[in-house]
Amino acid sequence: MALLPGQSDPDIVSRLHAAAARFETEPEAARAELEALIAEEPDCLPARRALARMLRHHGELQRAGIIELEAITLGLQRPQFVKAQTAFMAGNLDAAEPLIRAHLRSDPEDPAGALMLGEIAAKVHARKEAENLFGRAILLAPAYGEARLALARLLRDQGRYTEAIEALTGLLTQQPAHLSALALRAAILVQLRRFDEADRAFEEIHERHPQDARSWANHAHMLKTVGRQADAITAYRHALTIAPSHPQSWWGLANLKTVRFTPDDVEKLRKVIEEHDGAASKDDHIHLLYALGKACDDNDDVAAAFEAYSQGARLRLQQVPHDPDKVTEHVHKSTQVCTPTFFTARGGWGSPAPDPIFIVSLPRSGSTLVEQILASHPQIEGTEELHDIERIALSLAPTGGTGGWLDVLPTLDSTKMRELGDHYIDATQRFRHTDRPFFTDKMPSNWIFTGLIAAMLPNAKIIDIRRHPLGCGFANFSQHFNWGINFSYDLSHIGKFYTAYVRQMAHFDSVLPGRIHHVTYEDLVENTEAEIRRLLDYLELPFEPACLRFFENPRAVYTPSSEQVRSPITREGMERWQRYEAFLGPLKEALGPVLEHYPNPPPKPRHHPQHPRQVSDR
Repeated sequence: MALLPGQSDPDIVSRLHAAAARFETEPEAARAELEALIAEEPDCLPARRALARMLRHHGELQRAGIIELEAITLGLQRPQFVKAQTAFMAGNLDAAEPLIRAHLRSDPEDPAGALMLGEIAAKVHARKEAENLFGRAILLAPAYGEARLALARLLRDQGRYTEAIEALTGLLTQQPAHLSALALRAAILVQLRRFDEADRAFEEIHERHPQDARSWANHAHMLKTVGRQADAITAYRHALTIAPSHPQSWWGLANLKTVRFTPDDVEKLRKVIEEHDGAASKDDHIHLLYALGKACDDNDDVAAAFEAYSQGARLRLQQVPHDPDKVTEHVHKSTQVCTPTFFTARGGWGSPAPDPIFIVSLPRSGSTLVEQILASHPQIEGTEELHDIERIALSLAPTGGTGGWLDVLPTLDSTKMRELGDHYIDATQRFRHTDRPFFTDKMPSNWIFTGLIAAMLPNAKIIDIRRHPLGCGFANFSQHFNWGINFSYDLSHIGKFYTAYVRQMAHFDSVLPGRIHHVTYEDLVENTEAEIRRLLDYLELPFEPACLRFFENPRAVYTPSSEQVRSPITREGMERWQRYEAFLGPLKEALGPVLEHYPNPPPKPRHHPQHPRQVSDR
């Protein structure tokens, strides 16, 4: 039984040892001795811990849990722990780690110390050490809910969802109303696409915590994904009755696209932004500004809408800086590596699997519509935006940034190329829930990896869907993305990114003629059936009338276009950018000849960047 500094009084030591000796044979006497010691010496942590262990051993779990948590609360007040916690909470891990390690040397049985060291390990990606430390904290104090929650979060972040839910079940058995645990369980069920269970999990949160606006908003996000639009709107609006300034709910309503804000909503948003100016987090402020932009747009105040979008974009760009030259130079590097000679020399390499149908584009170009159309065909399973191609590219050059794979690609032999293709097919099985022979991978930015896809999956299909550059450009600028689309917060950056994308697609058209099927959003809207027939001819599949009624497909859709693809195709939104044309000068300038020649690529430029660098973001 470990004693703590300052608690080595001979009488206390003797009484602790006496209680320990009676632990098995005279539990009631041992309990009485420990309770008396605690009454006389309330700060004696070893006595509280010994009592908790004894109670747990003899099946008094509830009382044991209470004592464990009392001991933890008492331990948190010690100066050495407080000093470590202060450094940790300030984000100073270099200072916090030696402090908490020194604390644990003096008190190796402190579950709170083990938890903090585990949190530090998790933050520096020492995941195995973090898992062991969280496990030790739980072993020392099984009632320590925060340790179980930390373990569940760590397991969730590693994709170990079933184990994460098991950890949460242990916590919720002890504390059924633990809000963070309930919320994390619901979020994991959403990630697992177990939507019925997730729906019930959210309902339980509402029952136990009816005034938690965040849970109502998160439930609304899920309801939107599964096509329950009316329920989603109700949930968002309910969140706003609880917390009228809740940023995620305002942004969620704006992101539904099909919801039209009223003049009253505009005034409410302006009031919220004014009241929270300087007080809200930057993320919250950004969400509110994009929601205000949508609300002003709905009410035909174009200038105010553009100003709100611009303010939000400036704030977001500060968080996620983007260098457009890196993308341009990466495309140049791709054209130098992925030549006709390169592919001729590798004929017959890669995985022969014909399963994948890649849909590439810029965001907000119609890729979700194409996916929904194809997913309505009985031979095609619609999945979602899969990250596996990028993961494979990064695995080829872990320290070389996203563009490092181009340095490695020419060095790979036929065995390795086959291995990469087979790995992609195997890894994506987790997203396939039917026996349909083909599936879509709708990650728009996969166009960056066209060379890798063509080399390792020579029988995969690639569909390029593009939209008028001003329509696409403004749609990106007016959309707040949660992650990854860092080019979209500056009109000039958007134009350069679009230009790089067009140039890369033109290169692969010349290198691999006919390999990529091109669709324009405008043609798909104006000549829907003809374009769908062209798509299916390219895929070598028979025409299916259900593809024309894609909006009846009940599948879950995870992108901002989720509600738009649940309705028949209309021209609504196609010319939205025209109302903003006066503000789009930087976009036009950056697009240059790409705008003039759309939908065809412009003539090949005579000069290219001479010193390619690597792409670090999309």
